[in-house]
Amino acid sequence: MGDRAQTPAAVTHHRLGFVGRILSLPKHKPYDARKWQSEPNLETSLDLFSVTVDWLVDHDIRAYRIPDGFVPYGAHPGMPQFQGQVELCADRLAEVGERLRAERIRVTNHPGQYTVLNSERPDIQLGAIADLELHTRLFDAMGLDDDSVIVLHVGGSSGGFEAAGERFLQGVAQLSERARARLVIEHDDRVWSLSDVLPIAERAGLRVVFDNLHHSCLDRAGLTEPEAAALAVATWPDGTRPKVHASSPRSYISDVNGSAAPKLPPASAHADLLDPIAFTGYLRGSLHPIGRDIDVMVEAKGKDLAVLRLREQLVAHGEAWVDGAFALD
Repeated sequence: MGDRAQTPAAVTHHRLGFVGRILSLPKHKPYDARKWQSEPNLETSLDLFSVTVDWLVDHDIRAYRIPDGFVPYGAHPGMPQFQGQVELCADRLAEVGERLRAERIRVTNHPGQYTVLNSERPDIQLGAIADLELHTRLFDAMGLDDDSVIVLHVGGSSGGFEAAGERFLQGVAQLSERARARLVIEHDDRVWSLSDVLPIAERAGLRVVFDNLHHSCLDRAGLTEPEAAALAVATWPDGTRPKVHASSPRSYISDVNGSAAPKLPPASAHADLLDPIAFTGYLRGSLHPIGRDIDVMVEAKGKDLAVLRLREQLVAHGEAWVDGAFALD
């Protein structure tokens, strides 16, 4: 996968995105999160999403990850009354997708920890398949291209890596062709390193999302960050736009002045903001040399505030933000 020669382009473009709530809008809700008793629905999520899109356009941010729950209970096996929401909202979704395309906003999704495609429990695996199919139908109804991906971790390693990997591949085989076209996999910080994920991706014909913090926490192959990023990006065919994740490790020590013993944060914990010095190294040292336009999903607790601060800091130090992206030469 990583054998393709990389020829740096004169200029590469790197959009930034974030996840979920817009913290600079204190009352912002990214989707209809009411409990099932209140009959939440996709129509309300789309009303709320229009505020999100307005904000993205106003702030020249062109990538966004919709949170789980955007289609409330849409894949819940015990609540059939919530099924069919995507189909009922087809016209509205087509209009939303038209606007996203016009504004060049890339929308993606990353199911949470309960979507486990390689689970040993058939019911959990079937639930994961239903969730992936739901988000596939959502993006298809919006008319979004296959760069509107659904990012998933391989899962656990019960029974050993070989067996766990085979279960994942069996789960992928049960997906529709459209869901497989949108599915991409990501290495993690505890179980599946990038070198573990790449062979599975190759067998399944899937793309891989690189995560800089996960790689710093777990790397079984001794890959440098530039080497690892290049291997992951090489899984994205020409004509697609690779996507990577960026975060900084949390450095805050809780109870440092209290009576309790100070607790160091886990190495994988995300900081509120990104370290601009480290991010510049990631951007210029690992991503730009690949020679492709690559979108960067900022995974920080500060969400939009982290993206805005990061952009402000890098522009102040000479980086160019042009038409919704850092333009690097």
